[in-house]
Amino acid sequence: MKTIAGLDRIGEENAFAVLARAGELAAGGMDVINLGIGQPDFPTPENIVEAAVKALRDGQHGYTPATGIPALREAVAADLHRRFGAEVDPGLVLIVPGGKVTMFTAILMFGEPGAEILYPDPGFPIYRSMIEFTGAKPVPIPIREENGFAFSAEETLSLITDRTRLIIVNSPANPCGGVTPKAEVDKLVAGLADWPEVAVMSDEIYDQMLYDGEEHVTLLGYPEIRDRLILLNGWSKTYAMTGWRLGYSVWPRELHDKARKLAVNAWSCVNTPSQYAALEALTGPQDAVGKMVAEFDARRKLVVELANDLPGVSCITPKGAFYAFPNVSETGWKAKKLALALLEETGVATVGGPDFGVLGEGYVRLSYANSQDNIREALGRMKAFLS
Repeated sequence: MKTIAGLDRIGEENAFAVLARAGELAAGGMDVINLGIGQPDFPTPENIVEAAVKALRDGQHGYTPATGIPALREAVAADLHRRFGAEVDPGLVLIVPGGKVTMFTAILMFGEPGAEILYPDPGFPIYRSMIEFTGAKPVPIPIREENGFAFSAEETLSLITDRTRLIIVNSPANPCGGVTPKAEVDKLVAGLADWPEVAVMSDEIYDQMLYDGEEHVTLLGYPEIRDRLILLNGWSKTYAMTGWRLGYSVWPRELHDKARKLAVNAWSCVNTPSQYAALEALTGPQDAVGKMVAEFDARRKLVVELANDLPGVSCITPKGAFYAFPNVSETGWKAKKLALALLEETGVATVGGPDFGVLGEGYVRLSYANSQDNIREALGRMKAFLS
């Protein structure tokens, strides 16, 4: 059987491979501590769970509009207005089964042979994977430690050519935890005036996970690019709902119906009870979000302190998300080999930097979505191993 060439180019998210291997080792009796997968270790808040149960008991078992139930789209618009003052038409909101779906949809719209798409490197691996699948040329935007793992507007703008169709930006960022300051976002938006046909996808899935007084800068706040901005967000990280598969996107008017048609062809609609759970997440009490972020902050400080005590390792303090990206270049190990050895020999699961892009060599990602006790134990094992 002959499949399309794109399937030979498609990549993976190796954090799931690490998760699977960690599961195998644990099943074999090894005590494994997972600092690899980007998944909150908290349960979904009870009021959200109960909303889904109630929806099922109330007979919410059928299809919904492909774009999502109207009440949920309205709640998304209201939440974005409450938090950022952004005016969002609920008719331009699309409820999708997870954050990746917005990446998939946007890249499919703009990616084809001869086109170029800019994406962060190190960055979420699905960006590059999907770009290569479409046949477009992936153009990495360097995310550098010396910039606090924020993107440089000047460097990003310098990479745009007449073939550029889409730019992907991500702040707060995975895997590095970088937060791009407003001044840099301002420069990027100003420079994009010279490239009016280039679309922008802003991945803001970690927008409520910021520390040290940082404030999220949403690209929804720039009216001059709203007619070509695709916003990616969702419930997975903020509300500890990774397995619920819930995301949303806000589309320019010109593109929304194209996205709706892709939804109709691919997934019909997001499962109904999950949408009612998402509605409760946005409209119900927000106390659990604050408690989770406060605990992530405490873990962040702990993991940075302990990582900087490892032989040959240095780690700058991340400003957002729940990842640290320590520099391991002085250990004498290649990053992926080190990550594999740590898992197989010490039972500590991490992800090697090259799994997030060519510029990830010399780094490993540590997810501090795990308890403080487990972080102490894991970093202690790493210290013993590197010593």
